[in-house]
Amino acid sequence: MPQNEYIEQAQKRYGRRLDHVERTRKREARKAHTDANYLKRVRGIKAKLAQKARYAEKAEIRKKIREHEEKQTTERVKDKGPKNALPGFLMDRSEADRAKVLSNSLKQKRKEKAGKWAVPIEKVKTVSEDEMLKAVTSGKRGKKSWKRLVNKVTFVGETFTRRMPKMERFIRPMALRFKKAHVTHPELKATFCLPIISVKKNPQGKMYTGLGVITKGSVIEVNVSELGLVTPSGKVVWGKYAQVTNNPENDGCINAVLLV
Repeated sequence: MPQNEYIEQAQKRYGRRLDHVERTRKREARKAHTDANYLKRVRGIKAKLAQKARYAEKAEIRKKIREHEEKQTTERVKDKGPKNALPGFLMDRSEADRAKVLSNSLKQKRKEKAGKWAVPIEKVKTVSEDEMLKAVTSGKRGKKSWKRLVNKVTFVGETFTRRMPKMERFIRPMALRFKKAHVTHPELKATFCLPIISVKKNPQGKMYTGLGVITKGSVIEVNVSELGLVTPSGKVVWGKYAQVTNNPENDGCINAVLLV
């Protein structure tokens, strides 16, 4: 167990106080009063931060109340006028039309959108910064160490112009720059060597995505014009996403699976 989780450890060993539930309930009940008292007394930057948090909290509460009201309102169809032509004997009837916040079609679309980009590798191991970047010393006596050498495979675009060495913060070695990837089509069961367009997402963080670092689990965009894929409307598909399934720095090549 990590060092800082001693409270959880004690709770597992000896359990909680007998009145724990009651104390928690009372603390929650008092919370509004204690918060109000704190907001009255606080000054300076702490007051600004507290007010900002409270503002966001109130906005969220208002939004929830509005959604709940919309969900529970029952509108009379007669007031708005019938959607379809009604016969005479139904004209005097008023039907209750319950307004739902999210219709079934919207929910379905959201589910489809969520499932659209299901990736082969969902979780990847976190790579430490020391493994990813190596400190490069500079200066007359080698005291300055603000430069970093990228140890992993990277992708650099065609139009990339390197900064002057003195000002270069991250050094991406030429030997670890890749332009093509071996992409497997899951339905065709065939592998193609396709040019990389860009690195869309690196699971290790935004900084590595911006640098174009390619590690296991990274989502890259590849040029699939050679495959002759066509959209339902008849347009040719140029770029498609693929997820890297190997460790390119160890294997010397990028293996990826096309996200269909």
